[in-house]
Amino acid sequence: MSAARRPLLTSVAAGTLLCALWFVPSANASDGPGVGLVRGGGTSAPADPDDGRLAETGGPDTTAYVLGGTGFLGVGAGFVALALRRHGRAS
Repeated sequence: MSAARRPLLTSVAAGTLLCALWFVPSANASDGPGVGLVRGGGTSAPADPDDGRLAETGGPDTTAYVLGGTGFLGVGAGFVALALRRHGRAS
């Protein structure tokens, strides 16, 4: 494969991945109109739908996802730094 085509293939692969991720559904956690959680009681009561609070869903602990994402970000930054160092040597 020609060295001139490698950046083109890399950019096409990155663009394809970004387009695929565009269609991943997002989680928009918000209360339905007029329904909210009462602190401490756990029962629903009328609330102002425009108060700006998100729904208290009691979802899973996301610590592992945050740590994993940070780790992958660090590895990616390391690869970018390595590529830049190798590019500087080749010139």
